[in-house]
Amino acid sequence: MDAGEAPERALFLSGIESMAEQSSATVVSMTGIRKSFPGVQALKGVSFSVKAGEVHGLVGENGAGKSTLIKILMGAYSKDDGTIAIEGKEVEIHNPLQAKSQGMAAVYQDVMLARHLSTGENFFLGKLPRTPLGLVDWKKIHQVTRETLKDLDLSIDPRMLVRHLPPAQQEMVTIAKAVYEKSKVIVFDEPTALLTNEQVTGLFALIKKLKKKNVGVIYISHRLEEIFAICDRVTILKDGEWVDTLEVSQTDQDTIITKMVGRSIGEMYSIHHPKRGEKVLEARGLTREPRFRSVDFDLYQGEILGFFGLVGSGRTDILRCIFGADRAESGEIRIRGLRAPINSPQRGIRAGIGLLPENRQTSGLGMSLAVDININLASYDLISRGGFVNLGEEASRARRFVSDLIIRTPSIKQKVRNLSGGNQQKVVVAKWLSRNSDIFIFDEPTVGVDVGAKMEIYKLIQTLLAKGKAIILVSSYLPEVMGLADRIIVVYEGNVTGTVLRSEFEEEKILRLASGIVNRANGQKL
Repeated sequence: MDAGEAPERALFLSGIESMAEQSSATVVSMTGIRKSFPGVQALKGVSFSVKAGEVHGLVGENGAGKSTLIKILMGAYSKDDGTIAIEGKEVEIHNPLQAKSQGMAAVYQDVMLARHLSTGENFFLGKLPRTPLGLVDWKKIHQVTRETLKDLDLSIDPRMLVRHLPPAQQEMVTIAKAVYEKSKVIVFDEPTALLTNEQVTGLFALIKKLKKKNVGVIYISHRLEEIFAICDRVTILKDGEWVDTLEVSQTDQDTIITKMVGRSIGEMYSIHHPKRGEKVLEARGLTREPRFRSVDFDLYQGEILGFFGLVGSGRTDILRCIFGADRAESGEIRIRGLRAPINSPQRGIRAGIGLLPENRQTSGLGMSLAVDININLASYDLISRGGFVNLGEEASRARRFVSDLIIRTPSIKQKVRNLSGGNQQKVVVAKWLSRNSDIFIFDEPTVGVDVGAKMEIYKLIQTLLAKGKAIILVSSYLPEVMGLADRIIVVYEGNVTGTVLRSEFEEEKILRLASGIVNRANGQKL
C-alpha cells in the first residue's frame, strides 16, 4: 500500500466503524422507571433499552410489569419517576401523540386501524395529501402505499378496505404504516396470538426486514420459542422489578423460566400421577369423513391421555365428537361400559363430559357475564325448580369453587372478561366441576397464558386427578404433552398412527408419527 492509499483506507475503515456504531446505537433507554396505582407498585425502578436494528424480547408473568412499562413508553401512562431517552436525548412522553412524534409505534393483538377505510387511507389518516385544486390526491396515496408495501414484500391492494383483509394482513398493514411513518422503535405485543404457523413465518420475515432497516423492535410474547426464534436480547421482569437482560444466543428456556417464576421446566410438569383406576370411556371405530376415521382408544380414571398431531391432523375434531359438539358418522362410545349415543353437547354433558375448548373466550365462557353465572352455566337445571333459580345455591356454589380453585377475582359478581387468562380457564373448569363431570377434555389449555398461569393450570389438572377425574389433553406444544400425559395418542391426517406410553416418550419418535413418516424397509409407520 502506498502513502496515497493509506488515508483513503483509513477513511473507508472509519466509515465502516461509524456504520457499525450507528446500527448498534441505543435508540430508546428507560432508566429507573417507577409507576404506582392505588394499592399496587406496578414498576419498581425498571431499566430497559433497545438498540437500532435489534429485536429485544420482554418477558414475565401477568402482572410482572411488561404492559405498564410499554404503556409508559407509548404515552398511555405517565411515569412516577425515572427517565426516558430517545437516541441519547432525555424526553417526556405524556400522551400517545408525543410518543408517535418521538418515533414510537406499536402493533397490538387488536389491530388499531380504521377498518371502514382503505389501506391507503389508513396510511395517511389525518393528513390526506391534496392536489393543487384542493382535492384528495388518491394517486399519491395509492402510489406511496403500494411502494411501502412492496418494499416489505407485501402484496396488499392499497384500495382494499381494511375490514375485508384477514387478521394477518391487517397486522402487516399496521407494521407497514409504522415503517412509512419512519418509526424508530416498533412494539409487538403478543403479535402471533391470531396467526397460523405460516403467517407467523411471514411475520418473522417482516421483522427481519425491519432489522435491516435499523428499526428497533420490542417483542412481547408468552411463547418462549418465539423469543428464541426472533430476538437478539431478552429482558425478564418479575413483580414489577428488572431481573436480568440476557443475550438470547447465550441462554435457554429453562434459565428464563427459572428467572421468571423461580422454577425450572422440569418442575413445571412435575405433577403427581395417581394409580390408574377403572376404564371410564371407550371409543371404537369413530369416523367422521374427511376429518378422521376408525379411531379407537380407552380412557381410565386418574389418567391424562394426551392427543398430539400437527395442525389439521383431526385431533380436535375427534374430541368434539366425544363431547357431542359434532356427530360421528359411525362408531361407538361407551361410558363405564354402557353404550352412550352422544350426538349433542347436552348428551355429552349428561354423560359426565366437560369440554374446555381451545378458544375459551368465544366457546367456553360468557365473557360479559359474571363469575357466578359462568360457574353455574352448565348446571342451572340442578339448582332450579319451577323455572326459578335458587340464588342462594347459585352464590354458594360459585363461592365454593372460587375458593377451591383459588380463582383470583375481587367478587363472584366480577365479569369474566376482566379476569386474567389463567383465571378464566379456572372458571371453565369450575363450570364442569359444578356439573360434577368425570371426564375433562382440555383443548390447548395454556394458549395465551403466561408461564405462571400455566403452572396454575397444571396444578389444577393435578387436583382433578386427585379427585378421580379422567383427563384428555390436546396440545400443539409437544413438551407440554410429554411433560403431563401418561400416554399419547398421535394423529396424522385423521388416522391414529400410534399410542406411545410414558416410558417410551421420545420427541423424535412422536414427531415422526405425527408427520406420517413411513419406514420404507417394512412399510410400517414409525
